[in-house]
This record gives sequence, structure tokens and C-alpha cells, in this order.
Amino acid sequence: MASKAGLSLQVFARSLSQLKAVVSARNSSFLRQATTALANGRPYSTEKQPEEAAASAAGAEQKAVSPEVDRLTKELADSKEQKSELMDKYKRALAESENMRTRLNKQISDAKIFGIQSFCKDLLEVADTLGHATQAVPKDKLSNNADLKSLYEGLTMTRASLLQVFKRHGLEAVDPLNQKFDPNLHEALFQKEDKTVEANTVVEVTKLGYKLHERCIRPALVGVSKC
Repeated sequence: MASKAGLSLQVFARSLSQLKAVVSARNSSFLRQATTALANGRPYSTEKQPEEAAASAAGAEQKAVSPEVDRLTKELADSKEQKSELMDKYKRALAESENMRTRLNKQISDAKIFGIQSFCKDLLEVADTLGHATQAVPKDKLSNNADLKSLYEGLTMTRASLLQVFKRHGLEAVDPLNQKFDPNLHEALFQKEDKTVEANTVVEVTKLGYKLHERCIRPALVGVSKC
């Protein structure tokens, strides 16, 4: 028991000696700092100065806030880029919708205007037949034959009424006699020498052409002059 107590005292004495050395070293450090402060003409304090404490706190706060600022900045840049992409897509979709609306309106308008095109083409044959019938009547016999005259007048009036109906619906005859040949409106069947007119002039019309609201639905069949 005595030996154990002696050993404990030795350990305690060694620890106390070490503690004294630490305290002495710290006191020496404090003493040097105090001496330097007094030499510079300011009081010494073991506490941090207010400026140093504020700077230290600001630095710590900045370090804590900096990652959050970086994250928010990145999110803002991503949001701006996404907004730009969405705005571009919106403008493209808006332009496409406007183009589609314009195309649909034109198609509807064309359907209203040219929906009777096939019907008009069929009626053109009737007008041609009436025209051939009136041309076939011998004009020199009209004065001597009342029945032939009545028939001729009836055919002429019928054809005139039919042409009025055509015009009311936008269908007009094209008679290009003595006009320049136009491949969009005329179809040349033959060429004919004629020194009295310029080349490529329509000198004979075999069949009248027709336009429906300025659209050619049947070209005129013509003969064209050549030099």
C-alpha cells in the first residue's frame, strides 16, 4: 500500500510540474504581448478587439453565404436559358399557327370560289354546242324562213342567258383573236403564215377558252402566226 501511494505521489508531482511549465509559458506569452502593447502606447487586453471580431465574424458569414450565392447564381443562369428556349419555341409555334391559319383561310376561300369549277367545265360544252348551232344557221335564209329565224333567235338568246349566268359566277370567255400567244391561256394547235401580223399572234380561234375568277379552267384552242 505504501509503495502504491508513493507511486501516485510521484505521478501527481510530475503532472503538477508539467502544468506549472504550461502556465509559465502562457504567462510569458501574455507578458510579451502586454509589453509590446504598452510600448506602442495602447492598453493590452486578452480579448479580441472589436474590429478584429467584426472582421472575423464577417469572414465566417461570407464563407457560409458564398456557396448559397453560387447556387442561386447558377439557378438564375439556368432559368434565363430555359426562358430563352421556351420563348423561342413559343414564337415558332405562334408563327406556325399563323401560317396554318392563313393557309386554311385561303383553302376555304378557294373552296368557296372554285368549288363549282367541275360544274362549270361541264356547262362549257353546252355553251359550245349552242355556239356551234347558231353559227350553223344560214344567215341568208333567215329573212325568208320565219321558223328558222325564230329558232336562231331562240338559240342566240339561250346562249346569251347562259353566258350571263357564267359571268355572274365569275366565269368569263377568253377570245384571244389578234392577241399575243400566252401559253397560260392558249393552246396552239397549228401555225399559219400571215404577213399582216407579228409572229406568235393568234390568227384563228378554234374553241374559246374560259377563266373562273382569273383562273384558267380551259385554254383557248388557237392557230398562231409564223414568219
